[in-house]
Amino acid sequence: MTDVSDRKTAHVDAVLSGSVDFRTKKSGFETMHFVHEALPELDLAEINLFTTFLGKRLAAPFLISSMTGGPTRAEKINTNLAVAAEGLGLAFAVGSQRVALMGEGRGGLGSGLRKHAPSIPIYANLGAVQLVSGFGVGELQRAIDMIEADALILHLNPLQEALQTGGNSDWRGVEAAIESACKAIDMPIIVKEVGFGISPATARRLVNCGVAAIDVAGAGGTSWAAVEGAVAPTARLVSLAETFRDWGLPTATAIAGVREALPNLPLIGSGGLRDGLDAAKAIRLGANLVAQAGAVLGKAIEGPEAVIAHFETMIAALRLVCFATGSQNLTELQKARIIETPSASNR
Repeated sequence: MTDVSDRKTAHVDAVLSGSVDFRTKKSGFETMHFVHEALPELDLAEINLFTTFLGKRLAAPFLISSMTGGPTRAEKINTNLAVAAEGLGLAFAVGSQRVALMGEGRGGLGSGLRKHAPSIPIYANLGAVQLVSGFGVGELQRAIDMIEADALILHLNPLQEALQTGGNSDWRGVEAAIESACKAIDMPIIVKEVGFGISPATARRLVNCGVAAIDVAGAGGTSWAAVEGAVAPTARLVSLAETFRDWGLPTATAIAGVREALPNLPLIGSGGLRDGLDAAKAIRLGANLVAQAGAVLGKAIEGPEAVIAHFETMIAALRLVCFATGSQNLTELQKARIIETPSASNR
């Protein structure tokens, strides 16, 4: 295996350790409280959670978002996630396909993936900085074709790369490369951060490039500064990474800010969402889909049944929030009354 493969495997181990979350910074959902409706005039069983994202219908507004790219367990993880997404009618995003494109094994990222998930949207995934580091439109198309994807995610991770030994710290030209990719690829391109958030100003720049959707991927869940610290080879790099463990824009702040700036943008909210209640809050703030990655990784190693059970609980909680706020569907949930307080209690 190359250094890239080894590092991605080490990243998975770090996330599974449970020791690389943000320490003091929260996602922001803990200060939000829905106003309870004691007289909902609804049948819980008839609440409609169906939604459409980038032209594809989903049974519920969830994206199963993977962070795996290393070869050790990737095939098992990707297969389990794809099977679960198909079973639930949810969207599924694979982890970085860089290793697969380098010819170091597909890690389950081949045509067989679509056989496990024939009807749900699958999103391909590559780092945006690779577009100025040797990859071009050809590699983007290969990433899409190898899994028969419905859209392409380009992820932004400048801080992570800067903290990484041998990482890509020259980001000049990435914005222009994203714009070129949007013009060249006949498929929706989604841009996401890896967990430090996207500001309204940056979101506008991305939309001007032609990006079809944005995942704000805010602070509050896995800290990729802490992940890099966990695999850093020297005490100096460990200390530097720890300094930036709590860097970033909280997820709730990022969702609200981008939604206000871009009212019609297809928007994904991720970063520190703990459960279906947090998912409901993200939707209330303006997210069209909500995504989880690190919280699902352990389940993905167990098997598709564990992933399905996890998201069934998420969906049940989201449905209960709709019921307890008098919301018949997601459109009504986006108008539900909320109160913001400085306290983290009484979720």
